Amino acid sequence: MNDDLFGGAAPPARGRRGEAARSDTPEAYSAKDIEVLEGLEPVRRRPGMYIGGTDETALHHLAAEILDNAMDEAVAGHASFIEVTLDAANRLAVRDNGRGIPVDPHPKFPKLSALEVILTTLHSGGKFGGKAYETSGGLHGVGSSVVNALSAELEVEVARDRVLWRQSYARGKPTSKLVNAGPVQNRRGTLIRFRPDPAIFGEAAFVPARLYRLCRSKAYLFRGVEIRWTCDAALIGPKDETPAQAVLHFPGGLRDSLAADINGTPLILPIWAGGADLPAAPNGERAGRVEWALACLAEGDGFLHSYCNTVPTPQGGTHEAGFRSALLKGVRAWGEQRGNRRAAQVTAEDLLAPLAAKLSVFLREPQFQGQTKEKLTSTEASRLVETALRDRFDHFLAGDPATADALLAFAIERAEERLRRRELKDTPRKSATRRLRLPGKLTDCTIEDAARTEIFLVEGDSAGGSAKQARDRTTQAVLPLRGKILNVASASNEKLRQNQELKDLIEALGCGVGERFDRARLRYGRIIIMTDADVDGAHIASLLITFFWRELPELIRHGHVYLAQPPLYRLTQGAKSVYAMDDRDRERKLRLFKAGAKVEVSRFKGLGEMPPAALKDTTMDPRTRTLLKVVARPEERAATSDLVERLMGRKPELRFQFIQEHARTVAEVDV
Repeated sequence: MNDDLFGGAAPPARGRRGEAARSDTPEAYSAKDIEVLEGLEPVRRRPGMYIGGTDETALHHLAAEILDNAMDEAVAGHASFIEVTLDAANRLAVRDNGRGIPVDPHPKFPKLSALEVILTTLHSGGKFGGKAYETSGGLHGVGSSVVNALSAELEVEVARDRVLWRQSYARGKPTSKLVNAGPVQNRRGTLIRFRPDPAIFGEAAFVPARLYRLCRSKAYLFRGVEIRWTCDAALIGPKDETPAQAVLHFPGGLRDSLAADINGTPLILPIWAGGADLPAAPNGERAGRVEWALACLAEGDGFLHSYCNTVPTPQGGTHEAGFRSALLKGVRAWGEQRGNRRAAQVTAEDLLAPLAAKLSVFLREPQFQGQTKEKLTSTEASRLVETALRDRFDHFLAGDPATADALLAFAIERAEERLRRRELKDTPRKSATRRLRLPGKLTDCTIEDAARTEIFLVEGDSAGGSAKQARDRTTQAVLPLRGKILNVASASNEKLRQNQELKDLIEALGCGVGERFDRARLRYGRIIIMTDADVDGAHIASLLITFFWRELPELIRHGHVYLAQPPLYRLTQGAKSVYAMDDRDRERKLRLFKAGAKVEVSRFKGLGEMPPAALKDTTMDPRTRTLLKVVARPEERAATSDLVERLMGRKPELRFQFIQEHARTVAEVDV
């Protein structure tokens, strides 16, 4: 372990240096400066507005858009299989046996086929009116056109009415006319084959394992479809278990998916799965459908993975709110029926903490937060899901009283432990004979010798999930924190006392604060701040260091606080992979590879994007990681306190003065 000195101030942020303000006169700004972007040019200029960026995650969003369109055909009942093929040239082909994109002239643009309109015009498609598709995942009308705009080459084949049509494109523009390729007898549907543009995505390439997981999740979500996966064997590494060919078809749907995710985990309750139509509108129009699967884990943390129209919604939304409400009301009602008054104190968090669940809804016209569709915002979804699920959950509980009583008892135990934590300032380490529910989302280690233990403070549930899989359960604990914590240098004491994230952190450490501080009760020998290797991660680390310096300075003085050093890049050539901390380290390590051969450069969007094995090897394993110890020499304490006050305190003019004094010394870093 390499321990470097860090004087208590904020760690250097990896950011781009700002440009000096221009002093042009207003007269220099005229109509000739107004630029009008036509066609798909806005997509190429600002791809982040449509797919969230230009990194590896955004690249795979292109694949999801095309696959979603094929899935819409399957969900609508027009396609029974989808073929997904990745070749050695980074070309991805998606083919379905659905109706095929219309090729006749478009009424509004009679000189263009409907196919060309869809591929070259934003907000065009067959999913706005609800006539062609009852539910759909690609509902903004930008997916296919955005993929076309960001592809170096794209080929489309449409088989309709026993005739094959073909057209090619490059960077969003047609390179051939729509041509009749002749009759076909046993084929129908759409084939889209595209290669992402290196001018947009650089050296980023499709990852077979990631695409395979995407295909498998889609097959789970709609049990009526068969997805045929093919990948060039040369793209699969020696340690990669992704098959070169596979047929994905899961008649059990979400039940099969949940069983695969919790394979081998002891259960308190068996998997309960089902589906139901959502309540119809007053005019009799179908609202959609909901499907679910859930189990109660005997150990480990629960989770809820949700989807809308087969599109993952990792940030949840209104459908999850309806799901939580239905379960909570059902358990409370069961407790009331059994005469257990303690059921009224159960919250959704108490109930869901041990539950592993999958939720999938199909809605006619869902509303999402942004084009990447990570959060469902349809207001009616909460009521519809709750109404459809509540009766069935009540029947499930009534049909198996023993299971219902066990679930109720587990939820009540969780609620009572939560209330006890509210009353007590400190939490003792769990005993060997009884599992103790710890504050927040803390996942504790098992040994009681504090000197041999360490706790990782990570940002968000996604990073927390990766860290929990990568940790050594014996000595390493993980506490996910929700976003940026309170800046204690500028906040009032009242805000500090009310902040739940800091209360959970103090409770987890066990040593108290202020007059109640007792270092002998500290539950961990090392406190490791592990944030993303970007500007936001540096900001969160700064806030945490400020908290320790102002509220728990003895922990810094006695060497308990550390900064983890996760890498920003992974460089791969064949079976060889190395990691780079930043842009300069990346350029240095690129020279270590064989000249002339392609080196795949992957940029980690965050700790949650890193495979657990990589996170362990680079950042968490004491044998291979690098830590920075946060220290303050006795002779520098006054200067450190002054610096923390200038950078983090209540007077913004001091920060502005600091920026003016040091702006010319900041190195420009590409983020």
